[in-house]
Amino acid sequence: MSAVRSVLGRARRDPVVVQTLRATVAATLSYAVAERLSTQPAPLTAPLTTLLVVQVTLYSTLTTSARRVVSVVAGVVLAIGFSSVVGLSWWSLGLVILASLTLGQFIRVGEFVQEVAISAMLVLGVTQLASQAWDRVLETLIGAGVGLAFNLLLAPPVWVESAGESIEDLARRVRQLLLRLGEELDSPTPVARAAERLHEARRLDQHIAEVDAALRQAEDSLRLNPRISEPALSRVVLRTGLDTLEICVVVVRVIARSLTDLAKRRRPDEPLFAPDVAAGLQDLLGHLGGALVSFGVLVTTQVSRDAEGADARLTAELAAAWASRDHIAELLLRQVQRHPLAWQLHGALLAEVDRILDELDVEHRTTRLMEELDRGGALRRRRAGALARLRRLARGEPFRPPR
Repeated sequence: MSAVRSVLGRARRDPVVVQTLRATVAATLSYAVAERLSTQPAPLTAPLTTLLVVQVTLYSTLTTSARRVVSVVAGVVLAIGFSSVVGLSWWSLGLVILASLTLGQFIRVGEFVQEVAISAMLVLGVTQLASQAWDRVLETLIGAGVGLAFNLLLAPPVWVESAGESIEDLARRVRQLLLRLGEELDSPTPVARAAERLHEARRLDQHIAEVDAALRQAEDSLRLNPRISEPALSRVVLRTGLDTLEICVVVVRVIARSLTDLAKRRRPDEPLFAPDVAAGLQDLLGHLGGALVSFGVLVTTQVSRDAEGADARLTAELAAAWASRDHIAELLLRQVQRHPLAWQLHGALLAEVDRILDELDVEHRTTRLMEELDRGGALRRRRAGALARLRRLARGEPFRPPR
């Protein structure tokens, strides 16, 4: 029984499962409503529209509904206009398709540009029955209305938690890579093995793209959602957190490249570093990995649970990493004095560690958050001012330019 509850719990948090169930129920309701209101024997346009409209978030549902309705109405109106002048032939069909696709670009319906042409072609085939054309518009409105009402009455989930889990998973992947890099520092490292670690670092870009997609979905779920008191803060916290981790992934990739270049300069039976330096670097990379995981947890807990505890853990990890970094700097200086040709790679290694520590610094993150919030507030104030000017113009008040 516990296993079943665990599977059901994971299913409720899976966007694919939730979206499948929601779209199925909404489309079925849409068809039932269209059967009562439309004169067509099989009003399948309504459930089709609902399937396209009922998105994972309320914001995407609203935007998709508007674009879908506009595209269908534009195609119908265009086809009715053509049908009153010419009939259906190969050249009139081509002309309608060209005009529809061009109109779709002008009215900015996004991915529904093709829908303008599809609606026009379907209506052009029934030019003598204009009522059938408007039935298509009616079914589209029914599908969009049912989909929108479905999401308003049964609000879609907020996907912040799943986005946070993706961010934490990315941080743990980076930590595992750093630990593997550290384990190979005190033993002979073939160039092929060092290159494989470099490829692992490059493959992290794919995980960043997946996290970015999950984060965009979470950002959309926060828009227009009454259950979130501070959606702007939640979006900024998650987005800046992912930006920081992305920079750190790039730097880790550079670290892997530096170690690969160092392996090329060593004999096959020679370790990358002396035992004391390798032990210090292992400790440093371990603290870096711990700081990255603590940072990932902090990013997600600021929007859900105990942020103070996560902040304390990150501060402790950063302090330990800085102390280890200073110790390693002294050891590397001595090794460079014995092997001057390696000074550039050793210096680059320290600079890359410094960059990660600077990116994870608590004060640096606080400053970044404040800058993003100020930028977002200024943008909202400009939009509010533009809307206020439009309202004054609509009421016939004289135009007053902004100061």
